[in-house]
Amino acid sequence: MLRTHLVFRVLGIESSCDETAASIVEDGTRVISDVVASQNEVHQKYGGVVPELASRAHILNVVPVVQGALERAGLSLEQIDGIAVTNAPGLVGALLVGLQTAKSLAWVTGKPLVGVHHLQGHLSAVYLEPEPPPMPHLALIVSGGHTSLVRVNGHGDVVELGRTRDDAAGEAFDKGAKLLGLGYPGGVVIDRLAKTGNPKAVDLPRSMLAGSHGDDFSFSGLKTALLHHVRATGIPEGQALADLCASYQAAIVEVLVRKTRKAARRERLEHVQVCGGVAANSGLRAAMQAAGSEDGFRVYIPPPNRCTDNAAMIAAAGYHQLIKGERAGLDLDAIPSAPLPRRA
Repeated sequence: MLRTHLVFRVLGIESSCDETAASIVEDGTRVISDVVASQNEVHQKYGGVVPELASRAHILNVVPVVQGALERAGLSLEQIDGIAVTNAPGLVGALLVGLQTAKSLAWVTGKPLVGVHHLQGHLSAVYLEPEPPPMPHLALIVSGGHTSLVRVNGHGDVVELGRTRDDAAGEAFDKGAKLLGLGYPGGVVIDRLAKTGNPKAVDLPRSMLAGSHGDDFSFSGLKTALLHHVRATGIPEGQALADLCASYQAAIVEVLVRKTRKAARRERLEHVQVCGGVAANSGLRAAMQAAGSEDGFRVYIPPPNRCTDNAAMIAAAGYHQLIKGERAGLDLDAIPSAPLPRRA
């Protein structure tokens, strides 16, 4: 038996992209420490994540972040029951930093280790909230690298119904912001400006809403439409910029919400969670809540700090793997591309 006290404590480590994070979670539901080192300043002048720079920053940050999580929890490594680390998908160099750290800790302490799929982590963030959704439910995963609709039948038992065929929603936000000269990360800036803009000011396309496309998404055409608009009219200022941001955001949000509503009706699911970095977007949160009220499904969205990449969600997902008896060896490797299982 691994359990030596009344709770089961998991140390989670996340380094799949540009945040170095460590967290300790009890029984998959209670966060007792959560430390995140952001790299926004490292990548800001490039307008996006530079993989080599991300890896170097992870190397500098990972040990202090893990130490910080233990210190804030008032625990030693000996008081941890298991270690969970993101091993897929993500930037391979970034993944390897967290993975090698986790494997070293597991080897030194003899604690059990599991590798966690990053998207399973996002799906587990909602279980850190007081009222998580029951099983089964529908989940919309929206982040910089992923946009998927997923049927969640149980912890670790998920089926992807649809995914983006090109750009993810978060990527569309960030690249659109870069095109408009709004800096990085740009999705937050677009969201802020959109609050004072007219979402109907600029006519932008809503891609792949016809029935033949099922639950898949596409945002590359929207990004191209924004590019052509800017080339034709220039980058606007003041209210015109707010209007363009509101119109661009509305085009992304409408597709996400309409696809989710359709899938919820078809799957006959009355509970829907939204997770991933874009789930922090105020426009998406409001539109999904409104859709749920109209259609009769309950919406669950973690607070913004649990939407962006964090280690608490990795520890929560790892907890369920560990109590099922799953174990990874020291040959656990980083997998840069690892889609969720898809419905046949």
